[in-house]
Amino acid sequence: QVQLVESGGGLVQAGGSLRLSCAASRSIFSLEAMGWYRQAPGKLRELVARISRGGNINYAYSVKGRFTISRDNAKNVVYLQMNSLKPEDTAVYYCNAEIAGGAWGQGTQVTVSS
Repeated sequence: QVQLVESGGGLVQAGGSLRLSCAASRSIFSLEAMGWYRQAPGKLRELVARISRGGNINYAYSVKGRFTISRDNAKNVVYLQMNSLKPEDTAVYYCNAEIAGGAWGQGTQVTVSS
């Protein structure tokens, strides 16, 4: 098992930036993939970005060119750099580890004001 703790959320104006961090309780080097998801009020949870063990990266179309996912295996941390934020990016952002049974963090709120 692995515990995940997100941080870095907050309130920002449209056009601003935030960097989210996801700290894992153990090594993430061997995990198949890590990802960031988000859930806005009244909507389903959706994939934002995913990075595999081999470094392959996928982004949701809506965030391509604005968000960047990265991982630091030495620190067991996954980051999500979010630039040019829009009000529609407002959501609770969750970190996910692709392991048997899945693992999720508690979420961090991101609010983008217009």
